[in-house]
Amino acid sequence: MSDLVSGIHLLFDWQVLIALLIGSVGGVIIGAIPGVGAAVAIAILLPATFSLPPLVGLTMLLGIYGSSMYGGAIPAILINTPGTAVNALTTYDGYPMTKNGEGRRAIALAYSASFAGGVFSLIALILLSPLLAKVAPMFGSREIFLAALLGIILVVLAHRGQVFAAGMLAAFGIFLNTVGLEPVRYSRRFTFDQSWLSSGVDLIVVVLGLFALSQAFLLLVEKDTTSKLDRIDGSIFSGLKELWLYKRVATVAASFGVLMGMIPGVGEFTAQFLSYTYAQKTSKTPELFGHGSPEGLIASEAANNAVPAAAMIPLLALGIPGEALTAMMLSVFYVHNVIPGPQLFQGQMDFVMALYVALLLLNVMVMVFLLVSTNLVTKIIQVPSRMVGVMILLLGFVGVYSLRNSLTDCIMAAGFGVFGVILKRLNLPLVPIILGMVLGGIMEVKLRSAMPRVNSPLDMIERPIGMILFAVILIVIGLHIRTLILERRNPPQDVDSDIHLTQGGE
Repeated sequence: MSDLVSGIHLLFDWQVLIALLIGSVGGVIIGAIPGVGAAVAIAILLPATFSLPPLVGLTMLLGIYGSSMYGGAIPAILINTPGTAVNALTTYDGYPMTKNGEGRRAIALAYSASFAGGVFSLIALILLSPLLAKVAPMFGSREIFLAALLGIILVVLAHRGQVFAAGMLAAFGIFLNTVGLEPVRYSRRFTFDQSWLSSGVDLIVVVLGLFALSQAFLLLVEKDTTSKLDRIDGSIFSGLKELWLYKRVATVAASFGVLMGMIPGVGEFTAQFLSYTYAQKTSKTPELFGHGSPEGLIASEAANNAVPAAAMIPLLALGIPGEALTAMMLSVFYVHNVIPGPQLFQGQMDFVMALYVALLLLNVMVMVFLLVSTNLVTKIIQVPSRMVGVMILLLGFVGVYSLRNSLTDCIMAAGFGVFGVILKRLNLPLVPIILGMVLGGIMEVKLRSAMPRVNSPLDMIERPIGMILFAVILIVIGLHIRTLILERRNPPQDVDSDIHLTQGGE
């Protein structure tokens, strides 16, 4: 209880509250603009947060991370264009409801389900805190190395149909992390006698290039688009009452979000499809799914908004990010010498509790903002896409230059921006590169610190947690190989899944 009180005291500083408000409102607006998304916004803001106190910078990024999916539901429902990628499933039932004249009801249900999912996952996070505080100190260098290795494997295997490409991109990310001075003896690696490579490839330069600049390039070269939206009339509070009728679907969907959020590399998409499939299979009116089912809409929104708080569990407990956004947040921790992991729970539990309370305030702030200003947000959506691209490009280069006042960083970021465009055109994932850089660095440091105590490979798994992690790695790889063998013996038929068969959106 004393840690909670101390955390609240840390949080209720005017700078922290303003940062949380800016992040919450800004995340809604950014999420509502198709083609931008939380990753672009966080990438642009990262350099600015380095000069802020750690709690101020992190609450701002958390605000954007947790609120962008609220805003992304607005265009998904009203114009069948998801504001963020994870709102794609919302279009299945949200847009048909709008075409049926129930746009206000769909928006109200989406807000309510998002709020319920966010609060549910936060409660789960708080309840797990005592367990995390006890288990985290049991992780030594060997266990964290194995956990990071498991994270990379899960991230790669999560890209079904693109496992080889995801593996190669993750390996490329690991390679990028090795360029420059190595962390123990400070000898040069892969610099090829080029002095500008001695300082290595900065993670933020890569993040800004792959996510922000690549998206700006795409928006600038594609056809300029603007969206016309009708005004939403009537109260949105009704969604909170109606959600109670579908409390079972919302609870199960939020549970899927919590479980999938804790597993690195899985995240919102798997949680959404599992919850959507469950809702459809257990519904009394499964024929409505894809044609305007409120249960389908609730399942999608409750699941994806439950993920952000759950994704903080491996980040805070082990210092291992499960996706690109939490990897970006990890860099803020490191800049301020706040190291996530066992020592964070042992020595700075009040800081952890402050982050938990910030997540709760985030959901409340976003809900209040949306209940009174949805029509204002819909006007912001109508900004021409090329104008958005110019703004992202300008802010992206300003952010890169502000890191080290280096034109070399700007050139490297532009190169990664072009590389990101190529990957997006080829429909290849960007996330494995970022997680490869972050997790690769963790693996190298932890392996080198563990090696003096390792005389044989079996010493890596001699302790219970290490043995469990190694067993999980073998099980995950074994299940994937089994799936490949079954798919080869029984090739999938060229038909869509049940979800796609029921999709009625245009």
